[in-house]
Amino acid sequence: MIPRNATKILRFLLLVAFICDLLILPMVPVLVILNGIEPLGTLATSGMPDLPAWLLAIFIASWINIWTTGGYTIMLTLFLLFSGVCAAVILWQGRRVLRTILRSEPFSPENAVSLKRAGVCSFLISGAALVRTVSTVFLKGAGAALMSYTALFIPLFAMAGLLFLLMSGLFGQATVMKEENDLTI
Repeated sequence: MIPRNATKILRFLLLVAFICDLLILPMVPVLVILNGIEPLGTLATSGMPDLPAWLLAIFIASWINIWTTGGYTIMLTLFLLFSGVCAAVILWQGRRVLRTILRSEPFSPENAVSLKRAGVCSFLISGAALVRTVSTVFLKGAGAALMSYTALFIPLFAMAGLLFLLMSGLFGQATVMKEENDLTI
């Protein structure tokens, strides 16, 4: 059994990761257009007079530029946004599971549902990675597509989805057994 303090710490860390995920999602187009975070840092330290207004201008211009650039940047932006939303759902479902553990109700139907949702989101990320990898094969060639991090997402999130669904089934079965045991005198 996980100690209560460790469960609280894990739940807090999941909340921090969830908030960070939600904060970075609107910045995805900026990072795609600038090709990472480093150019943003070097531009920000170059002595711009009004940094907040400058960053807001980059933010707005990036969101507009993504949709006018076309092809690969749109695909990359949509993939990262979709994966980020699915990751946020997975993190939130993890918090829900830990909440039931803190209530000393680990074998509740709520956990089975939460784990099933996390599994579906994992499969969605894996499917989106597969679509992105296949389209990158046609746009940039097989070498570039297969050597990217996206190609690793396919088996990684497919296995995570299977694990979540397995755990969902186990928690669902444990819930049924617990209810039968509670009814036994």
